[in-house]
Amino acid sequence: MTIRLPDLKGGLRAYDPRPEPLVVTPGTPFTSRTVFSAAHVVADPYADVSPDSPAAVDWDATLAFRRHLWSHGLGVAEAMDTAQRGMGLDWAGAAELIRRSAAEARAVGGRIACGVGTDQIAAGTLEEVRAAYEEQLAVVEESGAQAILMASRALAGAAKGPEDYLEVYGQLLRQSAEPVILHWLGPMFDPALEGYWGSSDLDAATDTFLEVISAHPDKVDGIKVSLLDAQREIDLRRRLPQGVRCYTGDDFNYPELIAGDEQGFSHALLGIFDPLGPLAAQAVRVLDTGNVAGYRELLDPTVELSRHLFQAPTRFYKTGVVFLAWLAGHQSHFTMVGGLQSARSLPHFARAYELADGLGLFPDPKVAEERMKNLLSLYGVNQ
Repeated sequence: MTIRLPDLKGGLRAYDPRPEPLVVTPGTPFTSRTVFSAAHVVADPYADVSPDSPAAVDWDATLAFRRHLWSHGLGVAEAMDTAQRGMGLDWAGAAELIRRSAAEARAVGGRIACGVGTDQIAAGTLEEVRAAYEEQLAVVEESGAQAILMASRALAGAAKGPEDYLEVYGQLLRQSAEPVILHWLGPMFDPALEGYWGSSDLDAATDTFLEVISAHPDKVDGIKVSLLDAQREIDLRRRLPQGVRCYTGDDFNYPELIAGDEQGFSHALLGIFDPLGPLAAQAVRVLDTGNVAGYRELLDPTVELSRHLFQAPTRFYKTGVVFLAWLAGHQSHFTMVGGLQSARSLPHFARAYELADGLGLFPDPKVAEERMKNLLSLYGVNQ
């Protein structure tokens, strides 16, 4: 079973794959936390496209993966950063994804929340940015899904200061039909979002963010914080109005943030729960019983893999997510919309395989091993 993997020094090392997967079975719905997995899209490998072409999506495989997440009790956060919004998936593709996934959610009784942004425009005035948001909000609400107001590159470019964010978000929240989730995506995920909320000073930006929420607490279900700063998230969630949830988007520190402390805890909306879905679900069910130690025993060992996938440049974590979905048998190929499968190195893939295999994430370790060997052979690594 030994496989030779490339190391970071230009050599090869022997690795013995795990013979058996971790056994995880679907269970009852969660009772203590609301947990969403942001989900990736599966590209159509037979489409004749270039990196600049509209995304060609394999809809059957994409929806099948969402059914996999729902079967373990996870909610699906759709058409988000993990689905390559702004990195291969344009608004037309995202709108189709939202409609199809929301219909699938209704059919199987799954929970779904969908990203609302402004990616149908590259730039514009504040009025044009607001109109773009409104167009997408209408699509999500018509689909029956919950809305996630995502950070907007166009708004970051058009806003002159905090007051512009207050105006645009205030208008959107006043007209939303149901409470939304607000998403603060840090520049490590998208450099174009530097200075969001009107300042590069995170304390000042936090004050503006909280001002938006406090002005419309009845229209904000919760916030998703993706700043990879655990203490800042803890400080922020302690300042939220009563009834407004914090959904951690911290793929570096999620076990302790979800576990919480004597003053509260975070729910979850995480990209890393795409590859970790069944294991993460099992851990949360253990937490539901009050067994924090057992929860941490399951989830803490996954952090090394998550930190590896989300290492700088963090925005390319989607490549590792799709790579692991291929090894796990959720799709038949390792291609991505926009050709993003080329965004990480072979040693990076090798380490991701080793860490995921060690956690028992592959339902069939032999299939994962053979696929890893096939990839290695394409790079000239013979076994």
